[in-house]
Order: sequence, then structure tokens, then C-alpha cells
Amino acid sequence: MLRNRDADWDAWPVEDYLEENYRRLHRADEAVIDHHSAVYAALAPDSLDRSVECGAGPNLYPLALAGAASRLVHAVEPSAASVGYLRRQLRDGPDPSWDPFYARCRRRNPALPPSLAQALSRVRVTRADAFALPEGRYALGSMNFVAESVTEDREEFAAFCRAFVRTVRPGGYLVASFMENMARYSIAGGRQWPGVPVDAERVTEVFAPHTVDLAVRRIDADPDLPDWGYTGMVLLSARRARPATGRR
Repeated sequence: MLRNRDADWDAWPVEDYLEENYRRLHRADEAVIDHHSAVYAALAPDSLDRSVECGAGPNLYPLALAGAASRLVHAVEPSAASVGYLRRQLRDGPDPSWDPFYARCRRRNPALPPSLAQALSRVRVTRADAFALPEGRYALGSMNFVAESVTEDREEFAAFCRAFVRTVRPGGYLVASFMENMARYSIAGGRQWPGVPVDAERVTEVFAPHTVDLAVRRIDADPDLPDWGYTGMVLLSARRARPATGRR
């Protein structure tokens, strides 16, 4: 069984990953953008002091989605390769291949800035363990294809999800997406990376004790994405539960 610590995340094949997944806008990306946008569009512009993308990877559109509601978007990522890519995108401007993704984001939330570069101007990148952040620092937390894609241990998956919830304040917002039933996988036919099969029932089981307003749904697998053995995607929105109060 591979756990998160067993993988060399600094060697994550960023360019191969982008080529396989994000050089064009897929139907699955549209579904994730539409789902998350419903949460962000309901928030007033600049109403959140800070949000976090846990395990940001080299994916720009989750960072862009927060670019209207959140005054600071903190991208936390342990991989040196992914951090390098993110920092280059912020410094030199985003690759043109991200333009269709951002156009979809703006159609779903017109409050976003006119350009992707403007949305990303609120992003700060930190190389760190995304699951060891201080508790309650953020008004909103986002996590996309991370907890189920970094370990083969079901309990470690659950621990990562609980850590994700703890990053936001009680009452804070949560959005997330998961690959459904994906086990160990490879990118571009190269080395293998750990993954643990999860589904909507498992995601609900893990998040329900710690959240309110929990909504979990699934979408079918996108046949245009790499065949990693997954069966669909699970999409989540929720708020962190407030501590129970009352007399003893």
C-alpha cells in the first residue's frame, strides 16, 4: 500500500499531466466549474478575506474561480514541480490554453475580473503540506482531485479530508471534487502514483460529521479524459459545522 509519504511529489510530471488533462476544456471541467461557480457566485465580491486551494497542483481554474469573492487566494502545494509551474504562470502570464476555462468561469460568475491574469493577481503560492495548515485560517477552502489521488490508505484519505475541513473557520465554505473509484494510476504511461477508490457514499460518510449544508453529487466519467480506471467524479459543497453549545 502506497501512502502520501511514499511518493516523490517533487517529480510530479507537470507537463505530461497538463497535456493529458488541461490543454483543452473538457466536459468534466465544465461540470466542476459550473458546480463550484454556484458557490462563488452567491458570495459578494471581496466578501472573503482569504481562501485556500489545498494541493493546488498546476491547475489554474480553481484559483481563478475565487478571484471575485476572495481578496487573497492562497495556493498551497507540496510539489516543487507544481509550485514552479504556478509561479511561472503568475510571473509570466497564464498559458493561452487556460483561456477557454476562464471564459467558462466568467460566464458562470460575471463578477470575476475581465482577464484570467487579473483574477490570478490575488493568488499567492506557498510550497507546504496542504494538510498541515493552521486550523480556522480561511473563510473558504477548495480541494480538487487531491485527497483521493495521493494515498491508497482509506483512513489517510479520511484524515486528509478532515484536515481540509479544519482549514476553514466554523461556518466557512467548502468546495471539492474527487475522482470516483480511481485506484493507482499513471500519467503518460510513466511511473505510478497512489490513489484510493472513493464514491459519493464514502465522501458523504467522511464529511457529514464535520459539516452542515452538505451537498454531494456525482457525474459520469468523461470519455475524452485519460482512462485511469475511474467511473466518474464526485462534487461537494458544504460549510464547516460550528461547535455545539449548551449547558452541561
